Amino acid sequence: MRLMRTLMAVLGLAGAACASPALADPASATPSAATPCSGGTCSYQVTPEQLLAEADRLVSLHLFAEAAPLLKALEAVPQFSMERRFLQGYSAVETGHVDEAIALFRAILVDHPEQTRVRLELARALEMKGKYGSADHHFRLAQEDRNLPADIALSVRATRGVLRDRRSFGLTLDLGLAPDTNINNGANTDTVDVNFGGFLLPLTLNKDARKRSGIGQSANISTTYRTHLSSKTKLLIDGDFQGVNYKGKVADDFALQLAAGPEITLTDSDTITMQGFGFQRWYAGKSASTGGGARLGYQHDYENGNRIGLSVDGRYSASGFSSSYSGWSLSAQAAYERVVARSMIAYVAVFGRRELVNSKSYSGNEIGLNVGIGGDLPKGVSIGVSAGVSHAGYDAPVLIFSNDPRKDWRYNARVQLGLRSVRIWGFSPSLTYNYNRVDSSLGLYRTDRHRVRFGLMRYF
Repeated sequence: MRLMRTLMAVLGLAGAACASPALADPASATPSAATPCSGGTCSYQVTPEQLLAEADRLVSLHLFAEAAPLLKALEAVPQFSMERRFLQGYSAVETGHVDEAIALFRAILVDHPEQTRVRLELARALEMKGKYGSADHHFRLAQEDRNLPADIALSVRATRGVLRDRRSFGLTLDLGLAPDTNINNGANTDTVDVNFGGFLLPLTLNKDARKRSGIGQSANISTTYRTHLSSKTKLLIDGDFQGVNYKGKVADDFALQLAAGPEITLTDSDTITMQGFGFQRWYAGKSASTGGGARLGYQHDYENGNRIGLSVDGRYSASGFSSSYSGWSLSAQAAYERVVARSMIAYVAVFGRRELVNSKSYSGNEIGLNVGIGGDLPKGVSIGVSAGVSHAGYDAPVLIFSNDPRKDWRYNARVQLGLRSVRIWGFSPSLTYNYNRVDSSLGLYRTDRHRVRFGLMRYF
């Protein structure tokens, strides 16, 4: 078909066409018999297939004005909505109406996230708008298509390298309401056993130590800025804010972190990041912790869009509640991401952490595993599902509760649903459920927590 053979012109790539919407071949279009002519005017009847074929032919010849009325007429033919939107989107890109094209390509992917050709065109349009991070994301998903010709796949990889080099600023804003069964992460029980000279006696917890429910207003803001220091090195600056506000101050939780350092490109596939950072957390209206540290990260991108990442982190924190909690935290993580089904990304991560605070009762080791998958489904639905488990052991007992060091099993699960087909001032609605549970050898630390969050998210 004509338009499919213009892939080189469309993406600036060499080679044969890739998987794409199945447009009708205009070579098969032959009008039906004419009705009787009257007054020098003859009328013809054509099938929707023939109308689509002629529109395809005109768009392939870049006769966009001539194709427009045919594509408008095809709006009355629902079975060709994907093909019609694709041709309209391509026409919009070529005539400089990039925002219109992005909307049309996104509309197709709402119901057909498997369409690689459409995803490539969307990525191209996003690149033209300077949205390099989003463009790279869609190129990465397209790389997973095994039917992508080798030369086009090679060009896509090269394009992704250019996009990563151009990416300079990103901002994510997420606002929401968060019903929570345990806003203060309090104990599940009303009483705990206290050790007095080898005898265990029950102690009633006050209301602030027991779990309590509530509804909070939450905000998450994440921003990234990159600027070139040399041809292979950029200065990477990250800023993150997370906060949740409840009635009163007893469970208000706000955290701010700023990080900066070089991002070094070793090869087209390998990147190293080194950053120093500082952080501040406020809890219940008071300074909970203040500190800083450094982290080192390595990332390798495979040719098929898969990725592996390694990171180590060291930080010192001064507690605002007790010097017993002040000290060092050292951690390491290895993660592997894999693109699946052309529109989903699955991952598995293992991590280890060592806490070295002033009190040995709160110093210890934790090791764990997290898995998840997320991406786009038909009908404009985005989904993310993850789960994790870890085990923590402490160096010394909390003698008031036990003669044995504390040991925990910690579990977490998360499900997030988004509706990318709906935009409210550029924000898309989402629903998130989080579950956390701690099975501890000490009753005071046994907790479970259910959180539901209704949010609006926007990427800038």
